[in-house]
Amino acid sequence: MSALHARIDRVRIDGRDLISDVTLDVPAARWTAIVGPNGAGKSTLLRAVAGLQKCDGAVLLAGRPLHDWPSRERARQLAWMGQQETGADDLLALDVVLLGRLPHRPWLAPPTAADHAAAQAAMQSTQSWDWRERRLGSLSGGERQRVLLARALAVDAPLTLMDEPLAHLDPPHQAEWMALVRARVAAGHSVVSVLHELHLALQADHLVLMADGRIVHTGAPADTATHDALRRVFGPRLHIAQLDGRWIALPL
Repeated sequence: MSALHARIDRVRIDGRDLISDVTLDVPAARWTAIVGPNGAGKSTLLRAVAGLQKCDGAVLLAGRPLHDWPSRERARQLAWMGQQETGADDLLALDVVLLGRLPHRPWLAPPTAADHAAAQAAMQSTQSWDWRERRLGSLSGGERQRVLLARALAVDAPLTLMDEPLAHLDPPHQAEWMALVRARVAAGHSVVSVLHELHLALQADHLVLMADGRIVHTGAPADTATHDALRRVFGPRLHIAQLDGRWIALPL
């Protein structure tokens, strides 16, 4: 069964159709990367399937309509990491990560020992534990991104959606992010990420290519058809080759 299936007829914002006639199927226990040029509709699609953006269509989470899930139960099933999130700058980094544990405890109940253990494990996995007593607003862009990633991981949801999670991260931390994703998939979780970094998107299990508000190709990153579709969308000067057993994409 798919982790998530969506049929989006339309997403209309400010009188303009940003998404139209899109069908997205997210394989369970796999890493799906969504790529495409700027303005292709990648982030809009991810927000729509997360229930954060109004759309015409239907979204099934684990085979059940998204709107049929009670909010707390849905929050335990689907974790979200957005881009350029604001509003928590005055909170300590640890408290931000503990927000990811809210779906696991009763309303207004304080964090439990299990919540603190999950938050610590998530922060240690993103190498952000040393900043736990610093306010989010005092962190650099990369440090902030790693705290927000820890918050998403702390939810421990079967499905995690990430919108440009590699923003502000240097190459070593990008590699660590990919290792974290691989570990979650190996544990049976599903991950969907919107990426600009084609060289990392080509390491995913499943690739979704968007252009002009539509999905124009889905397939395995190693498939020749996927490489041809990438060149059609990004231009013929995109060079895709294999290096040390991994696919890379470089401009010519």
